Amino acid sequence: MVLRVSEQTDRPASSARRSSGDRTFFDRFVEFAQLKVSRPAFFALCVLVVVVWLASLPLWSDSKTWQTVIHTVASVVTLLLLALLENAGRRSEEAAQEKLNLIAEALAELMASRAIEDPSLEDAVTKLRDAVALEERH
Repeated sequence: MVLRVSEQTDRPASSARRSSGDRTFFDRFVEFAQLKVSRPAFFALCVLVVVVWLASLPLWSDSKTWQTVIHTVASVVTLLLLALLENAGRRSEEAAQEKLNLIAEALAELMASRAIEDPSLEDAVTKLRDAVALEERH
């Protein structure tokens, strides 16, 4: 049985791209956050926070508390950004894998059509499809 690329249904990355209307609020938020934190403006904001924190030293009676504030804020923001960016990275990897799988399937289809003229390609087609199937399980 020859499985055509258009007949395959278990493709989470492509289905998420195709049905953008039914993405969750969290999915849209992660994409928005990734877009914003990867810009120079976010870096400038971080530098501004550090400069304001440094300038605020005279306002604090205890320098240990002053240091604790920036460490706490930085730790919380880092934890949240790490979770969001890891989620975005995972989705990006799934999309890249989906594209590779589609390219491999298209190549397998092309090789299968050529196998009629050159039967030695049939073994290569089988190996290629088996390799793609292994990737789909992840």
